[in-house]
Amino acid sequence: MMDYILPIIVGIAIGLTIGYIVAKYLEKTKATKILRNTKREATALIREAKIEADILKKDKILQAKEKFIELKSEHEKVIIARDKKIAEAEKRVRDKESQVSQILDKNKKLTAEVASKIEEYDTKITYLERRNDEVDKLHRKQVENLEVISGLSAEDAKKELVTSLKDEAKSDAMAFIQDAIEEAKLTAQQEARKVILNTIQRVGVEQTVENCVSVFNIESDDVKGRIIGREGRNIRALEAETGVEIIVDDTPEAIILSCFDPVRREIARLALHKLVTDGRIHPARIEEVVKKTEKQLQQEIIEVGKRTVIELGIHGLHPELIKTIGRMKYRSSYGQNLLQHSREVANLCGLMAAELGLNAKLAKRAGLLHDIGKVPETESELPHALLGMEWAKKYNESAEICNAIGAHHDEIEMTTLIAPIVQVCDAISGARPGARRQVLDSYIQRLKDLEDVAFGFTGVQKAYAIQAGRELRVIVESEKVNDAKAGELSFNISQKIQNDMTYPGQVRVTVIRETRVVNIAK
Repeated sequence: MMDYILPIIVGIAIGLTIGYIVAKYLEKTKATKILRNTKREATALIREAKIEADILKKDKILQAKEKFIELKSEHEKVIIARDKKIAEAEKRVRDKESQVSQILDKNKKLTAEVASKIEEYDTKITYLERRNDEVDKLHRKQVENLEVISGLSAEDAKKELVTSLKDEAKSDAMAFIQDAIEEAKLTAQQEARKVILNTIQRVGVEQTVENCVSVFNIESDDVKGRIIGREGRNIRALEAETGVEIIVDDTPEAIILSCFDPVRREIARLALHKLVTDGRIHPARIEEVVKKTEKQLQQEIIEVGKRTVIELGIHGLHPELIKTIGRMKYRSSYGQNLLQHSREVANLCGLMAAELGLNAKLAKRAGLLHDIGKVPETESELPHALLGMEWAKKYNESAEICNAIGAHHDEIEMTTLIAPIVQVCDAISGARPGARRQVLDSYIQRLKDLEDVAFGFTGVQKAYAIQAGRELRVIVESEKVNDAKAGELSFNISQKIQNDMTYPGQVRVTVIRETRVVNIAK
Protein backbone atom coordinates (compact mmCIF):
# COMPACT_ATOMS: atom_id res chain seq x y z
CA MET A 1 0.00 0.00 0.00
CA MET A 2 2.82 2.35 0.89
CA ASP A 3 4.46 1.49 -2.35
CA TYR A 4 1.43 2.99 -4.19
CA ILE A 5 1.01 6.04 -1.98
CA LEU A 6 4.58 7.31 -2.31
CA PRO A 7 4.56 7.47 -6.14
CA ILE A 8 1.18 9.15 -6.00
CA ILE A 9 2.48 11.81 -3.60
CA VAL A 10 5.59 12.31 -5.70
CA GLY A 11 3.45 12.62 -8.81
CA ILE A 12 1.16 15.11 -7.13
CA ALA A 13 4.19 17.14 -5.97
CA ILE A 14 5.71 17.07 -9.43
CA GLY A 15 2.34 18.10 -10.94
CA LEU A 16 1.98 20.94 -8.51
CA THR A 17 5.52 22.11 -9.22
CA ILE A 18 4.96 21.95 -12.98
CA GLY A 19 1.61 23.77 -12.53
CA TYR A 20 3.29 26.46 -10.41
CA ILE A 21 6.03 26.86 -12.99
CA VAL A 22 3.48 27.02 -15.82
CA ALA A 23 1.38 29.51 -13.87
CA LYS A 24 4.42 31.70 -13.15
CA TYR A 25 5.38 31.56 -16.83
CA LEU A 26 1.91 32.48 -17.94
CA GLU A 27 1.78 35.28 -15.35
CA LYS A 28 5.17 36.58 -16.52
CA THR A 29 4.05 36.34 -20.14
CA LYS A 30 0.88 38.27 -19.34
CA ALA A 31 2.80 40.91 -17.35
CA THR A 32 5.24 41.28 -20.23
CA LYS A 33 2.39 41.73 -22.65
CA ILE A 34 0.70 44.29 -20.36
CA LEU A 35 3.99 46.13 -19.96
CA ARG A 36 4.50 46.13 -23.71
CA ASN A 37 0.99 47.49 -24.27
CA THR A 38 1.50 50.09 -21.56
CA LYS A 39 4.78 51.21 -23.15
CA ARG A 40 3.06 51.40 -26.55
CA GLU A 41 0.19 53.51 -25.11
CA ALA A 42 2.67 55.71 -23.23
CA THR A 43 4.62 56.23 -26.46
CA ALA A 44 1.39 57.15 -28.30
CA LEU A 45 0.41 59.56 -25.52
CA ILE A 46 3.85 61.15 -25.55
CA ARG A 47 3.65 61.49 -29.35
CA GLU A 48 0.18 63.11 -29.13
CA ALA A 49 1.36 65.38 -26.29
CA LYS A 50 4.33 66.47 -28.42
CA ILE A 51 2.03 67.20 -31.38
CA GLU A 52 -0.35 69.21 -29.17
CA ALA A 53 2.60 71.00 -27.57
CA ASP A 54 3.93 71.91 -31.02
CA ILE A 55 0.52 73.23 -32.08
CA LEU A 56 0.14 75.19 -28.82
CA LYS A 57 3.66 76.52 -29.20
CA LYS A 58 2.93 77.69 -32.74
CA ASP A 59 -0.31 79.39 -31.56
CA LYS A 60 1.48 81.13 -28.70
CA ILE A 61 4.28 82.23 -31.02
CA LEU A 62 1.67 83.57 -33.50
CA GLN A 63 -0.20 85.41 -30.71
CA ALA A 64 3.07 86.79 -29.41
CA LYS A 65 3.95 88.01 -32.90
CA GLU A 66 0.51 89.66 -33.30
CA LYS A 67 0.81 91.26 -29.84
CA PHE A 68 4.31 92.45 -30.72
CA ILE A 69 3.07 93.96 -34.00
CA GLU A 70 0.18 95.65 -32.17
CA LEU A 71 2.47 97.04 -29.44
CA LYS A 72 4.95 98.11 -32.08
CA SER A 73 2.18 99.97 -33.97
CA GLU A 74 0.99 101.70 -30.80
CA HIS A 75 4.57 102.52 -29.87
CA GLU A 76 5.13 103.99 -33.33
CA LYS A 77 1.97 106.10 -32.95
CA VAL A 78 3.18 107.35 -29.56
CA ILE A 79 6.59 108.12 -31.03
CA ILE A 80 5.01 109.93 -34.01
CA ALA A 81 2.77 111.98 -31.68
CA ARG A 82 5.72 112.75 -29.41
CA ASP A 83 7.85 113.71 -32.43
CA LYS A 84 5.02 115.95 -33.62
CA LYS A 85 4.80 117.64 -30.22
CA ILE A 86 8.59 118.01 -30.15
CA ALA A 87 8.52 119.51 -33.65
CA GLU A 88 5.77 121.93 -32.61
CA ALA A 89 7.73 122.86 -29.48
CA GLU A 90 10.88 123.36 -31.56
CA LYS A 91 8.90 125.55 -33.97
CA ARG A 92 7.58 127.63 -31.06
CA VAL A 93 11.11 127.92 -29.67
CA ARG A 94 12.41 128.99 -33.09
CA ASP A 95 9.63 131.55 -33.37
CA LYS A 96 10.46 132.86 -29.88
CA GLU A 97 14.15 132.98 -30.78
CA SER A 98 13.30 134.87 -33.94
CA GLN A 99 11.18 137.33 -31.98
CA VAL A 100 13.93 137.73 -29.36
CA SER A 101 16.56 138.29 -32.06
CA GLN A 102 14.33 140.90 -33.69
CA ILE A 103 13.89 142.63 -30.34
CA LEU A 104 17.65 142.49 -29.72
CA ASP A 105 18.30 143.97 -33.16
CA LYS A 106 15.85 146.75 -32.43
CA ASN A 107 17.49 147.35 -29.04
CA LYS A 108 20.93 147.49 -30.68
CA LYS A 109 19.67 150.03 -33.19
CA LEU A 110 18.07 152.06 -30.42
CA THR A 111 21.27 151.86 -28.35
CA ALA A 112 23.32 153.06 -31.31
CA GLU A 113 20.88 155.89 -31.95
CA VAL A 114 20.93 156.87 -28.27
CA ALA A 115 24.73 156.82 -28.22
CA SER A 116 24.87 159.05 -31.30
CA LYS A 117 22.31 161.40 -29.76
CA ILE A 118 24.32 161.60 -26.51
CA GLU A 119 27.50 162.36 -28.42
CA GLU A 120 25.66 165.02 -30.41
CA TYR A 121 24.23 166.54 -27.20
CA ASP A 122 27.70 166.55 -25.58
CA THR A 123 29.08 168.43 -28.58
CA LYS A 124 26.25 170.94 -28.42
CA ILE A 125 26.73 171.43 -24.66
CA THR A 126 30.46 172.09 -25.13
CA TYR A 127 29.68 174.58 -27.89
CA LEU A 128 27.03 176.27 -25.74
CA GLU A 129 29.38 176.54 -22.77
CA ARG A 130 31.98 178.18 -24.95
CA ARG A 131 29.41 180.54 -26.40
CA ASN A 132 28.16 181.28 -22.87
CA ASP A 133 31.65 182.36 -21.79
CA GLU A 134 31.90 184.63 -24.81
CA VAL A 135 28.48 186.14 -24.06
CA ASP A 136 29.49 186.78 -20.44
CA LYS A 137 32.60 188.65 -21.58
CA LEU A 138 30.59 190.71 -24.05
CA HIS A 139 27.97 191.36 -21.37
CA ARG A 140 30.54 192.70 -18.91
CA LYS A 141 32.04 194.88 -21.59
CA GLN A 142 28.62 196.22 -22.61
CA VAL A 143 27.78 196.96 -18.97
CA GLU A 144 30.94 198.97 -18.56
CA ASN A 145 30.24 200.94 -21.76
CA LEU A 146 26.62 201.59 -20.64
CA GLU A 147 27.77 202.80 -17.24
CA VAL A 148 30.15 205.24 -18.90
CA ILE A 149 27.55 206.47 -21.41
CA SER A 150 24.52 206.66 -19.08
CA GLY A 151 26.34 207.71 -15.92
CA LEU A 152 24.35 205.03 -14.03
CA SER A 153 25.71 202.20 -12.02
CA ALA A 154 25.06 198.61 -12.96
CA GLU A 155 22.62 198.17 -10.04
CA ASP A 156 20.52 201.17 -11.04
CA ALA A 157 20.48 200.09 -14.66
CA LYS A 158 19.49 196.59 -13.56
CA LYS A 159 16.52 197.91 -11.58
CA GLU A 160 15.31 199.95 -14.52
CA LEU A 161 15.86 197.02 -16.81
CA VAL A 162 13.94 194.68 -14.49
CA THR A 163 11.08 197.13 -14.28
CA SER A 164 10.92 197.51 -18.05
CA LEU A 165 11.10 193.77 -18.65
CA LYS A 166 8.43 192.70 -16.15
CA ASP A 167 5.54 193.09 -18.59
CA GLU A 168 7.49 191.43 -21.38
CA ALA A 169 8.41 188.55 -19.04
CA LYS A 170 4.78 188.11 -18.02
CA SER A 171 3.62 187.98 -21.62
CA ASP A 172 6.42 185.53 -22.50
CA ALA A 173 5.52 183.38 -19.49
CA MET A 174 1.86 183.29 -20.49
CA ALA A 175 2.80 182.32 -24.02
CA PHE A 176 5.11 179.60 -22.70
CA ILE A 177 2.39 178.25 -20.39
CA GLN A 178 -0.14 178.21 -23.24
CA ASP A 179 2.32 176.34 -25.49
CA ALA A 180 3.02 173.85 -22.69
CA ILE A 181 -0.72 173.27 -22.17
CA GLU A 182 -1.31 172.70 -25.89
CA GLU A 183 1.65 170.35 -26.07
CA ALA A 184 0.37 168.44 -23.02
CA LYS A 185 -3.10 168.13 -24.61
CA LEU A 186 -1.61 166.84 -27.84
CA THR A 187 0.60 164.38 -25.98
CA ALA A 188 -2.34 163.21 -23.84
CA GLN A 189 -4.49 162.63 -26.94
CA GLN A 190 -1.70 160.68 -28.59
CA GLU A 191 -1.18 158.54 -25.49
CA ALA A 192 -4.93 157.93 -25.17
CA ARG A 193 -5.13 156.85 -28.81
CA LYS A 194 -2.14 154.57 -28.26
CA VAL A 195 -3.76 152.91 -25.23
CA ILE A 196 -7.08 152.41 -27.04
CA LEU A 197 -5.45 151.05 -30.21
CA ASN A 198 -3.25 148.65 -28.25
CA THR A 199 -6.29 147.41 -26.33
CA ILE A 200 -8.38 146.90 -29.47
CA GLN A 201 -5.57 145.08 -31.26
CA ARG A 202 -5.12 142.68 -28.34
CA VAL A 203 -8.79 141.68 -28.29
CA GLY A 204 -10.38 140.17 -31.39
CA VAL A 205 -13.88 138.72 -30.98
CA GLU A 206 -15.98 137.43 -33.85
CA GLN A 207 -19.40 139.00 -33.88
CA THR A 208 -22.44 136.98 -34.85
CA VAL A 209 -25.88 138.42 -35.44
CA GLU A 210 -28.66 136.16 -34.25
CA ASN A 211 -31.78 135.94 -36.34
CA CYS A 212 -35.28 134.92 -35.36
CA VAL A 213 -35.32 131.46 -36.98
CA SER A 214 -33.90 128.08 -35.93
CA VAL A 215 -33.74 124.99 -38.14
CA PHE A 216 -34.62 121.65 -36.52
CA ASN A 217 -33.18 118.75 -38.53
CA ILE A 218 -35.03 115.44 -38.70
CA GLU A 219 -33.98 112.04 -40.01
CA SER A 220 -36.83 111.60 -42.47
CA ASP A 221 -39.92 113.42 -43.65
CA ASP A 222 -42.10 110.76 -41.96
CA VAL A 223 -41.42 112.48 -38.64
CA LYS A 224 -43.20 115.61 -39.92
CA GLY A 225 -46.54 113.82 -39.89
CA ARG A 226 -46.07 112.65 -36.30
CA ILE A 227 -45.13 116.18 -35.24
CA ILE A 228 -48.23 117.63 -36.92
CA GLY A 229 -50.49 114.96 -35.39
CA ARG A 230 -54.08 114.11 -36.18
CA GLU A 231 -55.78 117.20 -37.57
CA GLY A 232 -52.76 119.24 -36.42
CA ARG A 233 -53.39 118.80 -32.69
CA ASN A 234 -49.72 118.10 -31.81
CA ILE A 235 -48.33 121.14 -33.58
CA ARG A 236 -51.06 123.36 -32.10
CA ALA A 237 -50.29 122.08 -28.59
CA LEU A 238 -46.57 122.69 -29.10
CA GLU A 239 -47.15 126.23 -30.40
CA ALA A 240 -49.52 126.99 -27.51
CA GLU A 241 -47.06 125.78 -24.85
CA THR A 242 -43.91 127.42 -26.26
CA GLY A 243 -45.21 130.48 -28.13
CA VAL A 244 -43.07 129.53 -31.13
CA GLU A 245 -44.39 129.27 -34.67
CA ILE A 246 -43.52 125.88 -36.14
CA ILE A 247 -43.31 125.91 -39.94
CA VAL A 248 -43.56 122.50 -41.62
CA ASP A 249 -43.12 122.93 -45.37
CA ASP A 250 -41.46 121.15 -48.28
CA THR A 251 -37.95 121.75 -46.93
CA PRO A 252 -36.37 118.26 -46.91
CA GLU A 253 -35.55 116.80 -43.48
CA ALA A 254 -36.00 120.13 -41.69
CA ILE A 255 -38.59 122.02 -39.65
CA ILE A 256 -38.41 125.80 -39.11
CA LEU A 257 -38.89 127.30 -35.62
CA SER A 258 -39.72 131.00 -35.78
CA CYS A 259 -39.83 133.33 -32.74
CA PHE A 260 -38.23 136.65 -31.81
CA ASP A 261 -37.47 135.43 -28.25
CA PRO A 262 -34.35 133.18 -28.26
CA VAL A 263 -35.34 131.57 -24.94
CA ARG A 264 -38.70 130.41 -26.27
CA ARG A 265 -37.06 129.22 -29.47
CA GLU A 266 -34.45 127.20 -27.56
CA ILE A 267 -37.13 125.64 -25.32
CA ALA A 268 -39.12 124.63 -28.41
CA ARG A 269 -36.04 123.16 -30.09
CA LEU A 270 -34.97 121.10 -27.06
CA ALA A 271 -38.53 119.93 -26.37
CA LEU A 272 -39.03 118.90 -30.01
CA HIS A 273 -35.74 117.00 -29.93
CA LYS A 274 -36.84 115.06 -26.82
CA LEU A 275 -40.25 114.28 -28.29
CA VAL A 276 -38.83 113.04 -31.59
CA THR A 277 -36.18 110.95 -29.82
CA ASP A 278 -38.72 109.45 -27.40
CA GLY A 279 -41.32 108.83 -30.13
CA ARG A 280 -44.34 109.59 -27.90
CA ILE A 281 -45.84 112.76 -29.38
CA HIS A 282 -49.27 113.80 -28.09
CA PRO A 283 -50.61 116.96 -26.36
CA ALA A 284 -50.25 115.70 -22.76
CA ARG A 285 -46.70 114.50 -23.39
CA ILE A 286 -45.87 117.79 -25.14
CA GLU A 287 -47.01 119.81 -22.12
CA GLU A 288 -44.95 117.64 -19.75
CA VAL A 289 -41.78 117.80 -21.89
CA VAL A 290 -42.03 121.59 -22.36
CA LYS A 291 -42.22 122.15 -18.58
CA LYS A 292 -39.22 119.88 -17.97
CA THR A 293 -37.28 121.64 -20.73
CA GLU A 294 -37.99 125.04 -19.17
CA LYS A 295 -36.49 123.84 -15.87
CA GLN A 296 -33.51 122.35 -17.71
CA LEU A 297 -32.89 125.61 -19.58
CA GLN A 298 -32.97 127.58 -16.32
CA GLN A 299 -30.25 125.28 -14.96
CA GLU A 300 -28.25 125.67 -18.18
CA ILE A 301 -28.51 129.47 -17.84
CA ILE A 302 -26.91 129.22 -14.38
CA GLU A 303 -24.13 126.98 -15.75
CA VAL A 304 -23.42 129.46 -18.57
CA GLY A 305 -23.10 132.26 -16.00
CA LYS A 306 -20.72 130.19 -13.87
CA ARG A 307 -18.53 129.27 -16.85
CA THR A 308 -18.38 132.90 -17.95
CA VAL A 309 -17.20 134.27 -14.59
CA ILE A 310 -14.68 131.42 -14.23
CA GLU A 311 -13.22 132.03 -17.70
CA LEU A 312 -12.91 135.76 -16.99
CA GLY A 313 -11.34 135.16 -13.56
CA ILE A 314 -14.06 137.04 -11.66
CA HIS A 315 -14.82 135.82 -8.13
CA GLY A 316 -17.35 136.52 -5.40
CA LEU A 317 -20.35 137.37 -7.58
CA HIS A 318 -23.81 136.93 -6.07
CA PRO A 319 -25.70 133.87 -7.45
CA GLU A 320 -28.46 136.12 -8.81
CA LEU A 321 -25.91 138.16 -10.77
CA ILE A 322 -24.42 134.92 -12.13
CA LYS A 323 -27.90 133.85 -13.25
CA THR A 324 -28.42 137.25 -14.89
CA ILE A 325 -25.13 136.85 -16.78
CA GLY A 326 -26.31 133.43 -18.01
CA ARG A 327 -29.56 134.96 -19.31
CA MET A 328 -27.47 137.31 -21.46
CA LYS A 329 -26.73 134.37 -23.76
CA TYR A 330 -30.35 134.47 -24.93
CA ARG A 331 -30.62 138.27 -25.30
CA SER A 332 -29.41 140.61 -28.01
CA SER A 333 -28.79 144.34 -28.19
CA TYR A 334 -29.19 145.85 -31.66
CA GLY A 335 -28.65 142.36 -33.08
CA GLN A 336 -25.44 141.82 -31.06
CA ASN A 337 -25.41 138.89 -28.62
CA LEU A 338 -25.43 140.46 -25.17
CA LEU A 339 -23.20 137.86 -23.49
CA GLN A 340 -20.55 138.08 -26.20
CA HIS A 341 -20.73 141.88 -26.04
CA SER A 342 -20.34 141.90 -22.23
CA ARG A 343 -17.43 139.43 -22.35
CA GLU A 344 -15.69 141.56 -24.94
CA VAL A 345 -16.25 144.75 -22.93
CA ALA A 346 -14.88 142.98 -19.83
CA ASN A 347 -11.70 141.95 -21.65
CA LEU A 348 -11.29 145.41 -23.16
CA CYS A 349 -11.75 147.06 -19.75
CA GLY A 350 -9.20 144.75 -18.14
CA LEU A 351 -6.59 145.43 -20.82
CA MET A 352 -7.17 149.18 -20.86
CA ALA A 353 -7.04 149.42 -17.06
CA ALA A 354 -3.78 147.46 -17.09
CA GLU A 355 -2.35 149.85 -19.70
CA LEU A 356 -3.28 152.80 -17.48
CA GLY A 357 -1.97 151.21 -14.27
CA LEU A 358 -5.44 150.79 -12.69
CA ASN A 359 -7.13 147.76 -11.06
CA ALA A 360 -7.65 145.43 -14.03
CA LYS A 361 -9.82 142.91 -12.12
CA LEU A 362 -12.19 145.65 -10.93
CA ALA A 363 -12.46 147.08 -14.45
CA LYS A 364 -13.14 143.63 -15.91
CA ARG A 365 -15.88 143.05 -13.32
CA ALA A 366 -17.54 146.38 -14.16
CA GLY A 367 -17.31 145.64 -17.89
CA LEU A 368 -19.04 142.27 -17.49
CA LEU A 369 -21.87 143.72 -15.37
CA HIS A 370 -22.42 146.99 -17.27
CA ASP A 371 -25.45 145.71 -19.26
CA ILE A 372 -27.16 143.49 -16.65
CA GLY A 373 -30.08 145.95 -16.69
CA LYS A 374 -30.96 144.73 -20.21
CA VAL A 375 -32.15 141.31 -18.99
CA PRO A 376 -34.82 142.11 -16.38
CA GLU A 377 -37.19 139.34 -15.28
CA THR A 378 -39.95 141.95 -15.13
CA GLU A 379 -40.36 145.09 -17.22
CA SER A 380 -39.11 148.35 -15.70
CA GLU A 381 -39.43 152.01 -16.66
CA LEU A 382 -35.84 152.76 -15.61
CA PRO A 383 -33.04 152.96 -18.22
CA HIS A 384 -31.01 149.78 -18.30
CA ALA A 385 -27.91 151.50 -16.87
CA LEU A 386 -29.74 152.76 -13.77
CA LEU A 387 -31.58 149.44 -13.36
CA GLY A 388 -28.26 147.57 -13.55
CA MET A 389 -26.77 149.96 -10.96
CA GLU A 390 -29.68 149.24 -8.58
CA TRP A 391 -29.15 145.49 -8.99
CA ALA A 392 -25.43 145.86 -8.33
CA LYS A 393 -26.18 147.82 -5.13
CA LYS A 394 -28.76 145.24 -4.10
CA TYR A 395 -26.23 142.42 -4.42
CA ASN A 396 -23.45 144.28 -2.54
CA GLU A 397 -21.18 145.32 -5.40
CA SER A 398 -18.66 148.08 -4.62
CA ALA A 399 -19.42 151.78 -5.15
CA GLU A 400 -16.92 151.94 -8.05
CA ILE A 401 -18.70 149.10 -9.88
CA CYS A 402 -22.13 150.66 -9.30
CA ASN A 403 -20.99 154.06 -10.56
CA ALA A 404 -19.38 152.54 -13.67
CA ILE A 405 -22.61 150.64 -14.50
CA GLY A 406 -24.89 153.63 -13.93
CA ALA A 407 -22.71 156.18 -15.71
CA HIS A 408 -21.76 154.31 -18.90
CA HIS A 409 -24.58 156.12 -20.77
CA ASP A 410 -24.17 159.42 -18.82
CA GLU A 411 -27.39 158.96 -16.79
CA ILE A 412 -25.38 159.86 -13.68
CA GLU A 413 -22.09 161.65 -13.08
CA MET A 414 -18.86 159.64 -13.29
CA THR A 415 -17.00 159.63 -9.95
CA THR A 416 -14.34 156.95 -10.57
CA LEU A 417 -11.67 156.28 -13.17
CA ILE A 418 -13.27 152.91 -14.02
CA ALA A 419 -16.49 154.56 -15.30
CA PRO A 420 -15.01 156.27 -18.41
CA ILE A 421 -13.08 153.08 -19.22
CA VAL A 422 -16.34 151.08 -19.24
CA GLN A 423 -18.04 153.73 -21.36
CA VAL A 424 -15.21 153.78 -23.92
CA CYS A 425 -14.95 149.98 -24.13
CA ASP A 426 -18.74 149.68 -24.53
CA ALA A 427 -18.55 152.10 -27.46
CA ILE A 428 -15.57 150.22 -28.96
CA SER A 429 -17.41 146.88 -28.82
CA GLY A 430 -20.62 148.28 -30.28
CA ALA A 431 -18.84 150.26 -32.99
CA ARG A 432 -17.20 147.26 -34.66
CA PRO A 433 -18.36 146.83 -38.29
CA GLY A 434 -21.27 144.40 -38.37
CA ALA A 435 -21.46 144.13 -34.58
CA ARG A 436 -24.94 145.66 -34.30
CA ARG A 437 -28.10 145.87 -36.33
CA GLN A 438 -30.59 148.39 -35.06
CA VAL A 439 -33.35 147.22 -37.41
CA LEU A 440 -33.52 143.79 -35.75
CA ASP A 441 -33.67 145.35 -32.29
CA SER A 442 -36.56 147.65 -33.22
CA TYR A 443 -38.36 144.68 -34.82
CA ILE A 444 -38.03 142.61 -31.61
CA GLN A 445 -39.21 145.57 -29.53
CA ARG A 446 -42.31 145.91 -31.75
CA LEU A 447 -43.17 142.23 -31.21
CA LYS A 448 -42.74 142.61 -27.44
CA ASP A 449 -45.02 145.67 -27.47
CA LEU A 450 -47.56 143.65 -29.46
CA GLU A 451 -47.61 140.94 -26.77
CA ASP A 452 -47.83 143.55 -24.00
CA VAL A 453 -51.03 144.94 -25.58
CA ALA A 454 -52.73 141.57 -25.07
CA PHE A 455 -51.53 141.24 -21.48
CA GLY A 456 -53.27 144.54 -20.71
CA PHE A 457 -56.68 142.81 -20.88
CA THR A 458 -58.30 140.76 -18.10
CA GLY A 459 -58.27 136.97 -18.41
CA VAL A 460 -55.28 136.72 -20.76
CA GLN A 461 -53.02 133.84 -19.71
CA LYS A 462 -50.47 133.79 -22.52
CA ALA A 463 -49.80 135.90 -25.60
CA TYR A 464 -47.42 135.09 -28.45
CA ALA A 465 -46.55 137.21 -31.48
CA ILE A 466 -45.89 134.85 -34.39
CA GLN A 467 -45.45 135.00 -38.18
CA ALA A 468 -43.09 137.98 -37.93
CA GLY A 469 -45.71 140.00 -36.07
CA ARG A 470 -48.52 139.35 -38.55
CA GLU A 471 -50.47 137.28 -36.00
CA LEU A 472 -51.04 137.65 -32.27
CA ARG A 473 -52.13 134.40 -30.63
CA VAL A 474 -53.84 134.94 -27.25
CA ILE A 475 -54.61 132.10 -24.83
CA VAL A 476 -57.24 133.01 -22.20
CA GLU A 477 -58.39 131.45 -18.93
CA SER A 478 -61.63 129.55 -19.58
CA GLU A 479 -62.98 130.36 -16.08
CA LYS A 480 -62.75 134.13 -16.64
CA VAL A 481 -63.52 134.42 -20.37
CA ASN A 482 -66.47 132.66 -21.98
CA ASP A 483 -67.06 132.18 -25.71
CA ALA A 484 -68.90 135.47 -26.12
CA LYS A 485 -66.24 137.43 -24.28
CA ALA A 486 -63.54 135.71 -26.34
CA GLY A 487 -64.90 137.29 -29.52
CA GLU A 488 -65.23 140.66 -27.81
CA LEU A 489 -61.67 140.36 -26.46
CA SER A 490 -60.30 139.63 -29.94
CA PHE A 491 -62.05 142.74 -31.30
CA ASN A 492 -60.85 144.98 -28.44
CA ILE A 493 -57.24 143.83 -28.80
CA SER A 494 -57.29 144.42 -32.55
CA GLN A 495 -58.70 147.94 -32.04
CA LYS A 496 -56.05 148.80 -29.44
CA ILE A 497 -53.29 147.56 -31.75
CA GLN A 498 -54.75 149.60 -34.59
CA ASN A 499 -54.97 152.80 -32.51
CA ASP A 500 -51.76 152.58 -30.46
CA MET A 501 -49.17 150.89 -32.67
CA THR A 502 -47.44 151.51 -36.00
CA TYR A 503 -46.87 148.38 -38.08
CA PRO A 504 -46.72 147.28 -41.72
CA GLY A 505 -49.59 145.28 -43.22
CA GLN A 506 -52.21 143.60 -41.03
CA VAL A 507 -52.15 141.91 -37.63
CA ARG A 508 -54.43 138.93 -37.10
CA VAL A 509 -55.63 138.47 -33.49
CA THR A 510 -56.52 134.85 -32.60
CA VAL A 511 -58.07 134.18 -29.17
CA ILE A 512 -57.91 130.54 -27.99
CA ARG A 513 -60.15 129.35 -25.17
CA GLU A 514 -59.67 125.79 -23.93
CA THR A 515 -61.64 123.93 -21.27
CA ARG A 516 -59.96 121.09 -19.41
CA VAL A 517 -61.64 118.60 -17.10
CA VAL A 518 -59.21 116.48 -15.09
CA ASN A 519 -60.06 113.62 -12.71
CA ILE A 520 -57.65 111.29 -10.97
CA ALA A 521 -58.35 107.60 -10.43
CA LYS A 522 -56.80 106.30 -7.20
